Amino acid sequence: MLTIFDCDGVLIDSEIISAEVLSAVLTAAGWAITPNEVSMRFAGLPEAETRALIADELGHAVTDDMRSEIEEQFSRRIAKVKAVPGVADMLDALDGPRCVCSNSPADYLRRTLTTAGLFDRFKPYVFSAQEVGNRRGKPDPNVFLHAASEFGVAPRDIVVVEDSVPGVRAAVAAGMRAVGFVGGAHDWQGLNDALTDAGAETVVRRAVDLAPTIAVFAEWGGLE
Repeated sequence: MLTIFDCDGVLIDSEIISAEVLSAVLTAAGWAITPNEVSMRFAGLPEAETRALIADELGHAVTDDMRSEIEEQFSRRIAKVKAVPGVADMLDALDGPRCVCSNSPADYLRRTLTTAGLFDRFKPYVFSAQEVGNRRGKPDPNVFLHAASEFGVAPRDIVVVEDSVPGVRAAVAAGMRAVGFVGGAHDWQGLNDALTDAGAETVVRRAVDLAPTIAVFAEWGGLE
């Protein structure tokens, strides 16, 4: 059974960085929004959709100054990003093939996964939705279906680990099993239920518990 991992918030603890940076910049621009609210509203969405939603709330597009401030703060903090606690041990215990499927750009995935000490655990199977298939990000199943094709595995025999509603919806749309993960620092009250409502068959809080959970799915076999 193939296991597909999202990157941000599942393998690397980057979603909390994004949420805190965006919260600070948007609050300074006049929209008082907390990091938790940022995670609830925007986690897992493609960048273009996030910008459109922000523009609706602010009443104007994200300015060049705002964009520069977001990029500067995020770049400075992401340079020290760490793996989600327990991920390395989980990968040691995980049997079978695995890959990464993300909405993020390929160069970002290589850089951040390398910083967190994880890129070599997956290379060359690190896929960016922006560079495969129809180029559409989650909740479109595009990147997941690309991974299935690359490995020659039927979607029904794949488990996807996701921390966002768009990611879970993409897995379900692809005909794959979805496991929700809430072990990142960006976890917010209600995320567990939101992932379940989106189609996750179970939700796991600790990375170390992912390997035995995936092993159970492998014993059960693929989706009917």
